[in-house]
Amino acid sequence: MTHAESPASSVCLDVGSTWTKAVLVHADGALAGFAEHPTTPADVLTGMDAAVRAVSAAGLPGTGIEPELLACSSAGGGLRLAVVGTDRLASIEAGHRVARSAGSHVVHVHSGPLEAADVRILRSCRPGVVLLLGGGDGDDPAVLLHNAGRLARARVRYPIVLAGNVAARDDALALLRATGRTVVVCDNVLPQTGVVVPGQARKVVSELFARHVLGARGPAAAPRFRRLVRVVTPDAVGRGAAELSRITATGVLVVDVGCATTDVHVATTGGANAGLRRRTVEGDLGVRAAACGVLVEGQSEGIVDPVEADLLTPTVERMAGEVGYVPRNPGGAAEDRRIAALAAVIAVRRHLRAHDDTARDIGLLVLSGGVFRQRDPGGLAAVIATLRTDPVLAPMLAEVPVVVDADFAVAPAGLLAAHGRSAAAEALLRDHLLG
Repeated sequence: MTHAESPASSVCLDVGSTWTKAVLVHADGALAGFAEHPTTPADVLTGMDAAVRAVSAAGLPGTGIEPELLACSSAGGGLRLAVVGTDRLASIEAGHRVARSAGSHVVHVHSGPLEAADVRILRSCRPGVVLLLGGGDGDDPAVLLHNAGRLARARVRYPIVLAGNVAARDDALALLRATGRTVVVCDNVLPQTGVVVPGQARKVVSELFARHVLGARGPAAAPRFRRLVRVVTPDAVGRGAAELSRITATGVLVVDVGCATTDVHVATTGGANAGLRRRTVEGDLGVRAAACGVLVEGQSEGIVDPVEADLLTPTVERMAGEVGYVPRNPGGAAEDRRIAALAAVIAVRRHLRAHDDTARDIGLLVLSGGVFRQRDPGGLAAVIATLRTDPVLAPMLAEVPVVVDADFAVAPAGLLAAHGRSAAAEALLRDHLLG
């Protein structure tokens, strides 16, 4: 097949933190099959291969045709962030502000001088990155330097984001790099008492998340996995949003609720924001591993009252503990949708705070994610109503048409478009999302 030719069929594969989904798409954009398989942590390729075999057997039985494989991944899930600082309350606030909308969630906070036992606790929390803080600019740098030295001597391999006292930055950096630690230096997140400046550290964490989220697991899987998967799922969904915006000639808001993260994408084609693409990824909002964060943040945002929080607490604890759980009755499915609706509202609210220029010109809202493929019209209507009537979102969304990505078309369309299959991507979206 020459570069100019299109393959007869493509399998678009999305490797999630819990489920691996495969869609078979013919060259004309016709969706010929869907299959999913639990993501296999020991060797992620096992689940990938199983999903590809299943969808090929269903869509290309006995043909001998080898479809092209296009893959994206978010198998790593949210990035686990540990915070090491001096003042506990300030460190907690700084950690959550840095993690927000950067694909990360706080799993541990330590304040004060690190001792050997503290390092063991830190390691037991399995962070993917450490945010090292250390007082305001001009404060005594002793604790920051002590903690930098302790981390330098500890058996830690995760990156360290150094965002403390500017006067001690060079000395702390020298201590850490002397033992080969990976360090990224940022402006002080807590430059003075009562002031939190998370922007630069958040950007760094977001970049670390983009590398982490691919999530190849196991040394045997890594080489082939890296060859097959070159796109992170948020990029594929964002490209799908851009294709939708081009096709519909309007601004598109895509909310993708997953098990471990909830992603918000905005793409526009006209007006003052022509060509705009924005994305936020919430690593503490999801319907399985990150379900507990939905209740915590829902109460903080004032959209979950104490009674509902008590009722939903056993549900989210089960979701977080049984990430492969699939509802088997209408009540369980309704709880799934309620958590998803709350995650969507909180994520869009956060997105608007981070990018208030995206609040204008939205002409289409797309709900994506496995929880929305339950095909319950009444249940989905309740989710849509939750978004449209939210007091913060209503001015933007009250009259906006809403479509549900029930056939899993957005991410595959993004993968097709990214690989030069724009005609197939457009046909897939028109037939299975806009039809």
